[in-house]
Amino acid sequence: MGVNYFTDEQVEYLRKNKYVKHVSNKGITYTLEFKELFIDQYGKKRVYQIFEEAGLPKSILGKKRIDQASYSWRKKFEEKSSLVDTRKGNSGRPITRDLTPEEIIERQKFQIETLKQENEFLRQIRRLERRYQPKKSPSKKNIK
Repeated sequence: MGVNYFTDEQVEYLRKNKYVKHVSNKGITYTLEFKELFIDQYGKKRVYQIFEEAGLPKSILGKKRIDQASYSWRKKFEEKSSLVDTRKGNSGRPITRDLTPEEIIERQKFQIETLKQENEFLRQIRRLERRYQPKKSPSKKNIK
């Protein structure tokens, strides 16, 4: 197998961890709870220490996998973006089967949340535009 793959024993070990959402021989997905825990403790503890204390040892995950996850989460946090995993909805290939009612509701909730964020962003832009537009001087006709 490849250098970065997990062995079957490592997969079983990681699968038992409460901070692991999904694990296979090729990759690992962390829970939102762990991502938030990481962001909360980042700066107070070393990156590898946070993973070790969560039961995710560097010897199994590897330095590169930990560094990349850390970078990604910190970047999303700094951009005030969501730490929720969005890969499932952004695979690139359209779904050809009919969606279940639960999937339709989930997609609509995501769309509503996205639109709310977009509206808030536009509100902030308008507020800033009003603040920094030059004041109109009174016309000479109105002065008595």
